[in-house]
Amino acid sequence: MITNTTTIRLEIEKGIRQKGHSLSSFGKLAGINRGIISGILNGNPPKSISIRQLDLMAQALGHPEGWMYEYYVDECFINEKADWRRIKAFLLRCTEIGRYDCIQAVLDRLMEDLSNTVSVFGLAEELYEEGKVKESLPFYECVIENEKHQHSERLAIAHYRVFRASIGENTEQSLRAVIRFEPYRNRLPENMMLDALLQLGNIYYNFQDWNLLQNCADELQSLVKTVYKSESEKFKNTGIFPVLNTERELVVYYGQGYLIKATALEHLGRYEEAKNFILKYADLSDFQLLNDKGLQEVDKFKLYANANLNNLELLMGNTKGLDDYVNFIQENPKETLPSMLIIVNSANKHHFNIDHIIDQFHDIIYQKVAIDRNVYPVITSSRLMVLYHQLSIYYFHNNEYNKGIADILRSLALAVKVVNKNRILDCISLFEHFKPYASSGQKKIYETILKEVNNNEKSYDISSLNFSD
Repeated sequence: MITNTTTIRLEIEKGIRQKGHSLSSFGKLAGINRGIISGILNGNPPKSISIRQLDLMAQALGHPEGWMYEYYVDECFINEKADWRRIKAFLLRCTEIGRYDCIQAVLDRLMEDLSNTVSVFGLAEELYEEGKVKESLPFYECVIENEKHQHSERLAIAHYRVFRASIGENTEQSLRAVIRFEPYRNRLPENMMLDALLQLGNIYYNFQDWNLLQNCADELQSLVKTVYKSESEKFKNTGIFPVLNTERELVVYYGQGYLIKATALEHLGRYEEAKNFILKYADLSDFQLLNDKGLQEVDKFKLYANANLNNLELLMGNTKGLDDYVNFIQENPKETLPSMLIIVNSANKHHFNIDHIIDQFHDIIYQKVAIDRNVYPVITSSRLMVLYHQLSIYYFHNNEYNKGIADILRSLALAVKVVNKNRILDCISLFEHFKPYASSGQKKIYETILKEVNNNEKSYDISSLNFSD
């Protein structure tokens, strides 16, 4: 009976004959000892082929990368037993050249014995730590589908890795990732759970679900206080500064718990409560576990607190400090867009004029200048989308219809880009209300964007659209 392993050998022999080689000359060409080639082709039983040897012989015979890989799967299972050393080498090689069909074939065979999930998880973690996130995903998915112990830490980590790889500017994709991951977050190790809660907080903020954001903040505060108490005790008893395997300094999670809580309360209109939480992170200098990086983070939180207290004053209608707030933005350009969003929101709510402020920061708001990423953080489409929506409302309130139409189109285009259906509907509703004031050019742009909504893909370049036409 001809098997996949014999097929490989027959193809190699056929190639050697066609090229007119002897085993000796072919061995020299391939860089493989003649005796090894003989053992592979003529041994009884035949000597196993390593994936490296198969690649060398394929190259010598003039075949492309990945030649005979679909037949090599059987070579990894000698007498139906998994040879992990050989399997791992093959899987790693498949990730290098994108042969995910072969990866799946091997994983299907491996999962005939579910204890192999341990090895698959280990390989996924190796790839992830090397920065090969995309390559690690099929292995994490395999663990998720086949892990026997549903409360295992290994399963939770696999879900977490897939979650982190799945979130992005696409709102729908991020929502699906959150729904899939949320039930497993409490099974993570504490260090990963801290990072996971920060990520969830960012997504809830983008969803504008302030109740979920508030709950996330409460959960983060509870966890970080437990970790802080434990690590402080260890430091007190040993004098050894704790090294947590987290993405940020411990003080960041401590401060963010209060910052996120204050943000949620602010958007729920509970300003006095929000102010109390802002004051809790305004001065974190008494935090016990601070290294140089931690001290820098304390300074950042002081800056955030100052800005956010100003935000609350504006939102409550107090414009006395508006000039000082503008000076703050000039001194801290990283805060330009989030601060402008607060200023515009407040102007819409309390009906005061901010034309001069918009003019002052016009080039940043409308991306008319090349952004220095060392000065400005990554400007997300979601943040700009909300800002343009608020600006359009401001202009409509002031009967500046051309500007209002232009900004609602900008917001709509970005909402389509990030697949935020709620924002898309908001923008469409607002545009339709003011459509009589739109120019023919703006109506054409509107129709172009709507086509992309229906086609579920974006073929236009936002920067090429003249929204003011």
